[in-house]
Formats: sequence, structure tokens, C-alpha cells
Amino acid sequence: MTTASTNKVRISIDAMGGNFAPVNEIKGTLDALAERNEYLELTLVGREAEIKKYMANILSEYKNELQIINADEVVTMHDSPADSFKNKQNNSIRVGLELQKSNLSDAFVSAGNTGAVLAHSTLILGRIEGIGRPTIGAFLPSQSGFTLITDVGASVDCKPRHLFEFALMCNVYMKNIFNIKEPKIGLLNIGEEKSKGNETAFKAFELLKNSKMNFVGNIEGSDVLNGKVDIAVCDGFTGNIVLKFAESILDLLKFKFKEYADKGLLKKIWIVMFKNTFKKILKDFDYQSHGGTLLLGVNGVSVIGHGKSSPLAIKNMIFNAENIVRKKINDFIKSELKNYILSFN
Repeated sequence: MTTASTNKVRISIDAMGGNFAPVNEIKGTLDALAERNEYLELTLVGREAEIKKYMANILSEYKNELQIINADEVVTMHDSPADSFKNKQNNSIRVGLELQKSNLSDAFVSAGNTGAVLAHSTLILGRIEGIGRPTIGAFLPSQSGFTLITDVGASVDCKPRHLFEFALMCNVYMKNIFNIKEPKIGLLNIGEEKSKGNETAFKAFELLKNSKMNFVGNIEGSDVLNGKVDIAVCDGFTGNIVLKFAESILDLLKFKFKEYADKGLLKKIWIVMFKNTFKKILKDFDYQSHGGTLLLGVNGVSVIGHGKSSPLAIKNMIFNAENIVRKKINDFIKSELKNYILSFN
């Protein structure tokens, strides 16, 4: 819960997570304070001496309002989630989440090892009662705005009930964060026909069809970007492949524009003339503006960002975490779960 006397949301930030830690984490956190100081109480968690060293070179009037909690150990992108939890007990992810577990923080933000954040969050915060597995979603641009695809790697092998839970939690998230009254939900499959897919898809289809959610049926890969649905549900194996493929589109387009410009002066001039237009079009592919993604299903607030997160991305992750806390997303998920009495096999 937020600090009663100030109504500030307390957020702990993993200062050692991400490819450019702790610099981007420090800058993004200070930028967040500069914009919403009266609403936020922020704490950087990590190697205190290293954080203070970089902070000394940053000009900001909010440095004195930023709290620092020391955590000597760092979970790298190559560390095993299980091993890091067991053998690095003073790591910045664990210490940051323990603050929330002890009610000293309302939310946790990290651009570090996704698997480690998932494992630590689940083990420390626990799961919401009634949720079998947490899920991580990702936003992809579409012809109607964007599509939330889930899961994108938290659960590689899923049972029908897990896919149903993913849909339910994302439905709550989209309703309350983006004010979409009845989000359109599709089950990612190899065809639109009800008869397509494997046994898991068949059973998940029936669970979703019989729910009160706005389930539109099976969807194909092309429907993720064409705006047919607001939420695309799948297992983490499929979702992660779709996400990584989609992320590569931006790099391909940039390469193609450069390749075209290098073919002659007139073509280079044409590219320069429309540079701002191209930037606006490609902005929808930019992960920085989405503010990371909530790990749905844990009994707390844990927001995970891209490993390459810039200060802008870190700032937006903090704002996203604040919004999730204020909107009480987990309370709505718990309430929604009570509406479904299902017998899962």
C-alpha cells in the first residue's frame, strides 16, 4: 500500500539490472522524480558505492531525495535463475523484492535477467491464490493500435487452465490500465477453425468460449499485427518466438532504409526528406514507450523491462508501476477469479 501520510507510491528499482546499469537506471529514476516527485518515493537497490560514484557526475536537484539500499551481488544475464536465488542471496533483485514483501515498498522494477526476476518474484511474493502460473506479456504494434501477446517466455509448456488464466489477467489489465471496455481476446493457433491445433488448444478454446470474456476465437499469426484482437493468448514457447521475430522487424526496416539511401544521392535526399515521418511510423515498435511489462499473477507488483532499457524506458517503467499500484490491478484479478468456478483437468 502507498505511504499513508503522503500518498506516495514507493517503488524500488534494480540499479544493477540491464545492459547499461547502473547509469541508465540512475538517470531514468532521477528523470521520474523530476516529473512526479510529489507522487513517488523511489529507492535504488544495488552496489551503493558504485551507484554513488555515478550519481556524483549527474546534475539533478532530486539526488538527495533518492534513497539507496545496498545489495552487493549482481545477477547477470547469463546466471541461472535458480542458482542466483540460491547462491546470490544479497543480489539486487532479491533485496528489492524483499522490500515489497516486508511492506517497505509497493512495487519493484528491473531491466535485468527476465528469468531471474520471474523466479525471484514468484518465490518471494508468491502467486495470487487461484493462479497456477504467472505470465509475462509484451505489446506489439497493430493496425488498431497495439496487441498484448501473452505469454512470451514465462511458461514454455502450458495447460489449458494456464492459458485461460493468462487471458483473464490480461483482460483485467487492459480494462483498467487502458480503459478498453471489452478487450477482444484471441487464442493463437495454426488456423481460425475450432478444429485446428493440439489438445491444449482445444480445451483452452472451450474454457475461453464458455467464459464471460470477449473471446473472438482462434487467431493466426498475422492477426497479432492486423488489429483483430487486443489480447493474443499462447504458451511462452510460441509467444517468445513471435516477440523476437517482431522485434527484429525494426532493425530490418532501418537496414533497408540505409541500404536504399546508399544507392545514390537522390535516394539519400529522399530518405532525409521523410526522416521525421519514418521516425513517427517506427515509433510504435519502440519498447521504450511501453514502460516494461507487468508480471501478472504474482501477489505483488513486479515490472520487467528490456535489457537494453534507456533512461526513458526506465522512467516509463516506474510510471507504469505507479499506475498499476494506484489502479489496484491485483485486487481486480482476485475479484475476477471469484466469478469463475472451473474444473481444470
